[in-house]
Amino acid sequence: MGRKTMSDLNLRNIPSVDKLLNMPSLASAVLGLPRTVVLQAVRETLTMARQTLLAGGRVDISTEALLAAARRQAMQLAMPSLKRVINATGLVLHTNLGRAPLSRRAAERTQAILEGYSTLEYDVESGGRGSRYDHVADRLSRLTGAEAALVVNNNAAAVLLTLAALAAGKEVLVSRGQLVEVGGSFRIPDVMRQSGVKLVEVGTTNRTRIADYQEAITPETAAIMKVHTSNFRICGFTEQPTDAELCALAREQRIVLLDDLGSGTLLPLELGGWREPAVLERIAAGMDVVTFSGDKLLGGSQAGIIAGKQDCIAKIKKHPLLRALRVDKLTLAALEGTLLDYEIGDPKIDIPALRLLTRPVEEVKHQAEHLAHQLGAIRAKGWFAKAAPMQAQSGGGAFPAVEIASFGVRLTVEGRSINEIELALRSWTTPIICRLQENAIYLDVRCVSEEDMKIIRTACLSLAGVASE
Repeated sequence: MGRKTMSDLNLRNIPSVDKLLNMPSLASAVLGLPRTVVLQAVRETLTMARQTLLAGGRVDISTEALLAAARRQAMQLAMPSLKRVINATGLVLHTNLGRAPLSRRAAERTQAILEGYSTLEYDVESGGRGSRYDHVADRLSRLTGAEAALVVNNNAAAVLLTLAALAAGKEVLVSRGQLVEVGGSFRIPDVMRQSGVKLVEVGTTNRTRIADYQEAITPETAAIMKVHTSNFRICGFTEQPTDAELCALAREQRIVLLDDLGSGTLLPLELGGWREPAVLERIAAGMDVVTFSGDKLLGGSQAGIIAGKQDCIAKIKKHPLLRALRVDKLTLAALEGTLLDYEIGDPKIDIPALRLLTRPVEEVKHQAEHLAHQLGAIRAKGWFAKAAPMQAQSGGGAFPAVEIASFGVRLTVEGRSINEIELALRSWTTPIICRLQENAIYLDVRCVSEEDMKIIRTACLSLAGVASE
């Protein structure tokens, strides 16, 4: 027999699952948790210990240490995974962080609906069945100028359903410069393929003329589709047909003109010299159908909105795919609350996404200086917090390559890894999500509330070992 290594001996000393599971100290520590959760925590703890030893690492395999690790793991498994975070990245519509935060009115509408029954598909006047789509359709029509509107679960679904209902089995023309891929590997050609239409590329990446569309039209052509270029832009030697040219061609050839706005906004917005057109303007320009998101520049819940001509929307509503893509009552409640902000409120103040995008830089600077001052007590521990100019971005596929002047706190720490500090902030009870660059932590405060400021201050003081005042 070969000589046993220290790793082999340690592996043999790891207690069994049953032994740890039946320890009274574990049972008392995780009182109230389901046995299945505790069992999984014990198994994961022991597996991690074995893997560490096999890799040549060191780990405390005493019963006390393993019990403590199992207790921590059990409590972690019992915690919700979806939680609120502090967005100190400077990216306003951060896809990974849930995009647009809801307005107070939208949150209140959602809370009211989720706590009881609702008129989701019930018509109070007739006492019969109603349509879930009617709750926001009229508001969307008024805000966009469209004859009719429909809501599905996101903009990719809106594009998929629109193409499937209006052009399945037919050709759809798209400029090569608009065949984009956006977050999550969402590619326009893939969505078009899944909808059952035949993609016909026209023009070149940087220059497409109206003649390119004219030459590509055949008896099998059902539609022309414009696509927002999302998070990139083509500059320099470029050309695209005007809306008037495309509308005239579509009317002449009796084909549908579609416009995928991607993010989409109900208000004309301009930042850094880049202008995002409002849906109202696209409808007025002659588009038959416009699709856009509800949770980006619009500032509401995740949804895909389809607005356009009555006959087109009627066909889309009849397509069987609609049921698979329909929205629930909470989405509708949040969206309705957001639309009310546009109709009876002040959207640039009431809707967080719009307010955060357009905050004056001097206001953001003042907030950053205040936070830096609050963190002054940590200087004695080798932590240095200084207000610094930063560059924020819109995110959400809007305002491509546009940087928004912002401010935040630049945090450096002597004698400790900045990655370790970033992990500690990210692991805080309310995770603080920031940026790392130039061996420093950057906390952009453009999207940080007063309550968030208190949490950041508490976290930094605690991590620096300074007693909270």
